Amino acid sequence: MLKNVLFTLPRANFQINIIRHAQKRYPKIDKKLQAAAESLAARGFLRPNKPWEPPSNINETILKICADHGLNLDSDFENLEVKFKVLKACFEETGHGIPNSLLHTIECVEDLQNFYETPVDVLTPFDALKKMELPKNLHVQEDYVRFHPDKDTLFNGQSAFPKSSTIVTGLKTRRKYEGYSAKRSWP
Repeated sequence: MLKNVLFTLPRANFQINIIRHAQKRYPKIDKKLQAAAESLAARGFLRPNKPWEPPSNINETILKICADHGLNLDSDFENLEVKFKVLKACFEETGHGIPNSLLHTIECVEDLQNFYETPVDVLTPFDALKKMELPKNLHVQEDYVRFHPDKDTLFNGQSAFPKSSTIVTGLKTRRKYEGYSAKRSWP
């Protein structure tokens, strides 16, 4: 109704913007960073990569492979065939290949050296925490014990939390731990 009244007035002094749903504006994000964040959110932080500890002579090995294909340290991969041959030779020599998601980042011999100098650690943060030297007041319990009233012999099935259930939600943990539903006295 207000819309009808305002449209009958001369529009010289009014600017009417009709917006049903306000749109939020977000700062611009680099597309590569956004794609990496979305991939990480979708698949988790642990990729199915093989561990890689670069040998001490990896730079000489890469420079030798590049020299065999007519490239030096300052060369760029201008031809895709040369890039393919160099990357294939590096894989055959080292046994460590470049994932498809990183192929576009290798543009020159220096990028190739940086990739092969970088170690790949496949430990989860929890596994790394178990191997770390922790302060005396911090402990990581790897194989914890879950309470189940039918199998607990220490307290004859008496729980400290009698009305709370133990729900196991993970697919992997369902095989290892058994959940139970606590009996309620009130519906």
